[in-house]
Amino acid sequence: MYKPNRTAALNAYQEVGVRSGLDEANPHRLIQMLMEGALDRIAQARGHMERKEIGPKGEQVSRAINIIEGLRVCLDPSQSQELAERLEQLYDYMGRRLVEANLHNDPEILEEVSRLLKEIKSGWDAIPAEAVQQAVEQTQTNESVST
Repeated sequence: MYKPNRTAALNAYQEVGVRSGLDEANPHRLIQMLMEGALDRIAQARGHMERKEIGPKGEQVSRAINIIEGLRVCLDPSQSQELAERLEQLYDYMGRRLVEANLHNDPEILEEVSRLLKEIKSGWDAIPAEAVQQAVEQTQTNESVST
């Protein structure tokens, strides 16, 4: 579903602000970390919104949008074109809704995006460890063949 584009994932992950374990993270874990980071930024934006802290709210919404864009860029249509297209549309929708939430100071929109992202993350988190390991090994094999 996601291509192991480590550079794109790392660039997006810089928005998360935590480097712990990043170098050892496999592509599956990087995607989890991106989702966690986006959810955290949305929660922070909501707190700033409630406290009427406009500048920090906008910064956190912008960071969440950047992370979601990073997730979109990492999609791999070669694994499942239909799923990649649907996720791309959903990520685009989430980005637009976050802009709306920021413009209108609407915490309900932040909650909507958070719920959508949590649903995607729950599916991602449910992937069995064996399947993750097999995908990591396949990626390593493909990388060694191409070099």
